[in-house]
Amino acid sequence: MRVMKKKSRSESTLFLFIMPWLIGFVVFQAYPFISSFIFSFTRYSILDKPAFIGLGNYIEMFTDDPLFYKSAFVTFIYVFFSVPFKLLFALFVAIILSNKVKFVGIFRTIYYLPSLLGSSIGIAVVWRGFFRKTGMFNYILSFAGIDGPEWLGDPRTALIMLIVLSVWQFGSSMIIFLAGLNQVPVSLKESASIDGANSFQVFFKVTLPMITPVIFFNLVMQCINAFQVFTSAFVITRGGPVNSTWLFVLHIYNNAFGFGRYRFGYASALSWMLLLVVLGFTLVIFKTQKNWVHYEAGDGGQ
Repeated sequence: MRVMKKKSRSESTLFLFIMPWLIGFVVFQAYPFISSFIFSFTRYSILDKPAFIGLGNYIEMFTDDPLFYKSAFVTFIYVFFSVPFKLLFALFVAIILSNKVKFVGIFRTIYYLPSLLGSSIGIAVVWRGFFRKTGMFNYILSFAGIDGPEWLGDPRTALIMLIVLSVWQFGSSMIIFLAGLNQVPVSLKESASIDGANSFQVFFKVTLPMITPVIFFNLVMQCINAFQVFTSAFVITRGGPVNSTWLFVLHIYNNAFGFGRYRFGYASALSWMLLLVVLGFTLVIFKTQKNWVHYEAGDGGQ
């Protein structure tokens, strides 16, 4: 009987400790998740009660919302260019820092800082000022006799500037790549060198295959993050010019809060469509991993 009471007391204590997390999960994650799914089938604004319309929001999305296709196209272009360039740059810097470099700890910190600050509103404002017509970048170009364009005011260059900002935030991927590179056995690289392989052959035949699980992880995480980018488009360009930076999450926000619409039902439907797209991309990456990701025997991979 005493053992039963002691066990019950331990369970109560455990439940008490996880209660803050459980409340936070239900209130801030589970409830909004379920509510948005229900609202996606309703016509709902902050001023009116939800009215069930079935698939009306989804039908409107594909048949009567030209900005839906525009935002989807812009987002795909953004993901297609920002993710590979960010990963390539992160891997390049990680390779350099994996060697014996003086003050490597300081360099790692410096390169990681943009990832901590890059998505903040303050950095977005600085980025907007740096690349405007009279900004610092054009001022630097003027010394070479170059009259720089309105980088953020030209539809041909505005999205490129947002992509460059994303690539600049390569620090988190770099740290993960660095950890993967440090796990590659030195004996394998030395054996390849003894067999006559040069530095490039060692990298592409030994190092790169060994870190493909790390590349796979970074690819999945960066794709998910890229599809959800909002701050840079909202603060720097507001989706312009001529909707050239009208990212999908910005479209969701503008339908929910922008322009006085408060179309929460339609915004919820857009959010679920984004979830399906991200889920589809993630599944495709997982399905293709068997063709290019190499796991060590016995690690639960292949």
